Amino acid sequence: MHTPVVRLPSPAQLILGLVLLVVLAAEPCFAGPVTGQVVDPDGRGVPGAAVILTDGTAVVARTLTLSSGQFTLNVPDSGQFEVRVALDGFRAKPVAVAGATAERDLGTLALEMSAISESVVVSAAQVEIPLSAASSSVTVITRDDLDKHQVESVADALRAVPGLLVVANGGRGAVTSAFPRGGESDYSLVFVDGVQANSLGGGFDFGHLPVANIERIEIVRGPQSALYGSNAIGSVIRIITRQSGQPDASASLEGGGFDTFRATAATSGTVGNWHWGAVTERLTTDNFNGQSTASGAIVENDDYERTSATAAGGWRNRQGAAIQGNVQFATDERGSPGPFGSDPGGTYGGIDTVARGFNDRWLMSAAAAVPIGRARISAETTHSRLDSAFASQFGDSESYSRRTTARAQADATLAHGFETSGGVEILGERAGGTFITATGNVLVPVKRGVAGFFGEGRWNYGARLFVAAGIRVDRITREPLDGDADAFSPRPTFASDTVVSANPKVSAAWFLGATDGNYTKVRGSAGTGIRPPDAFEIAYTDNPSLEPERSKSFDAGVEQALFGGRGLAEATVFFNNYDDLIVATGSFSGSSQYRTDNISNARARGFELAGTARVPLRGLGGGSLQIRVGYTRLATEILAVDESGSAPPPFVVGDRLLRRPDHQFSADVLLSARSVSAFFQGGGRSSVRDVDPSLGTFGGLYDGHGYNVWNAGASWTLLSRLQLFGRVTNLFDRDYEESFGYPALGRSAMAGLRVATSR
Repeated sequence: MHTPVVRLPSPAQLILGLVLLVVLAAEPCFAGPVTGQVVDPDGRGVPGAAVILTDGTAVVARTLTLSSGQFTLNVPDSGQFEVRVALDGFRAKPVAVAGATAERDLGTLALEMSAISESVVVSAAQVEIPLSAASSSVTVITRDDLDKHQVESVADALRAVPGLLVVANGGRGAVTSAFPRGGESDYSLVFVDGVQANSLGGGFDFGHLPVANIERIEIVRGPQSALYGSNAIGSVIRIITRQSGQPDASASLEGGGFDTFRATAATSGTVGNWHWGAVTERLTTDNFNGQSTASGAIVENDDYERTSATAAGGWRNRQGAAIQGNVQFATDERGSPGPFGSDPGGTYGGIDTVARGFNDRWLMSAAAAVPIGRARISAETTHSRLDSAFASQFGDSESYSRRTTARAQADATLAHGFETSGGVEILGERAGGTFITATGNVLVPVKRGVAGFFGEGRWNYGARLFVAAGIRVDRITREPLDGDADAFSPRPTFASDTVVSANPKVSAAWFLGATDGNYTKVRGSAGTGIRPPDAFEIAYTDNPSLEPERSKSFDAGVEQALFGGRGLAEATVFFNNYDDLIVATGSFSGSSQYRTDNISNARARGFELAGTARVPLRGLGGGSLQIRVGYTRLATEILAVDESGSAPPPFVVGDRLLRRPDHQFSADVLLSARSVSAFFQGGGRSSVRDVDPSLGTFGGLYDGHGYNVWNAGASWTLLSRLQLFGRVTNLFDRDYEESFGYPALGRSAMAGLRVATSR
């Protein structure tokens, strides 16, 4: 039976509809504003600090302080609220305010140095919530973190996140994957300014994401399909660029080892009701070119270059009505010399001087929101496209993916402390390329549509107990696909196929007590996730009804604030079961009638530990010393396939999953003063199980050695506008491989300067 495909409105139609929604439906629900000033521990006004208004469960309104530290925040005309300040490395006592029609002045909100900072989080619920109210495992990486550690890419920023393993197949621009809590590399759903960036089926290469002008990165661990549906099976990683604040423009230049050069230019700001953000970046490097391998060969074809540009802007009035638009483009090119590191199987075939990949990416979005009484209606449309080409000695090939989404959501406060969200999301995606064909070598796309319906309730009691529960039902429809009788493994013609999947999640957090900045927070969550098959899994099977891979997860954690808030200790245990994994059936007689099927299973267990301490250094004019440590213990296990006592070959039941270490750790020491900052950071992992780098599992299984690697750097700000900075990566020049057979870069020094129109 043919299932009708949902046709999406064009982006132009949706944008026009969103604008009309704002113009026609907006009505005031905010009354007299509150004003105040945020000051640092020495009594100076703090510019650019986020001031948020929360009802205990969600963020109701927010703004940024001016250059003097002053702010104006609109408060609803009824209800009970708290004003909080969010600034990395500091905290202020929350101020209770009641809704009223009169204007009020809160006076001075004094910041204190702290290891615990408030933040606005948009990835852990259907609405913006304070980080303190989050009941999931959430890590926030701020702009300040990125700047002071001179982070070059999103992949590097993620390496210190507990429970997340980042693996790169070589130097800059190499294929880079993230494994969340023992899950697969395609189990993380990635958003860039609200646009889903994954390819069809969840794959994502972190090797090409720059950090220029990023405001923050949010990582929510555990399955989030109750919030986001497909592909949010292991984690959600959301990247948010800077688009508001005091008007600012900046530019930077840096260069150094491996003939690396990087240039950026950015601007962002707010004027009246309008805000904007824009950035462009250019990176070039030779990586290992010109160096000798262990076999004596000279590496070539390892160079990489990337150019990216982003422009965003929007309008927001005092009543909370808003319109937002965003467009991003990135292009990159990289040689692929192949694996030239570890080769215990003797399969190394020499440097590949021909293979080279090319990628063009577009991400676009338009959104609008309008308050109606104590409710808020929002709508959004997004579009993403990826075009890739690959040149090799066997010929050229191409691939592409497209995705368009439309989403509408309503959020409402039903009673004090109880809020709900509900809505619908329609998604259409397709992917194709040189190797996805029908009979006669005719190129055919794999097309899929998703209609997702979601709801979530959030309740808090006295800002001490937070409970959230939600569910999303996805109707996933794959369109008919012509067969390919000419293929080495022929594919029959597939009729359309529909899968309906419901994914719930429940989470809770409880503050046991709080005195003088110290508190104990206990939290836990449980949920499910799904990942539908990707384009190649569909194109290279004879199974007309491959289902999504699934996960069930539970975690529980405790946060303990110490020393008046200047220390924070965190511990989390997690349990993940992965079911219906797609695998070649091979020799599993009786398990399936098809070449591939959802019959494989695995599980991952472990715990995450993290600690942060921040202490003042009076002798440095208001400076501080921050120390962070993290550790992850992971135990993974390959289970028997359905209706069999065996695991997929060449594995046996009980084997570890590939590239998942038992132990992983990170450490960071950061010294900050008014004009100088310096860092020493690093981490490593234990050995892993991996495959032959040239032949994969056909070449056998091997042990990849553990390693630890350290970086150091410093920066110096001159005349409040010019900053000089430098860093040394792989400080001790370790020889190591994140991915078996692909050496990581050795010691390298980088230096540069940055100029900005404001501090």
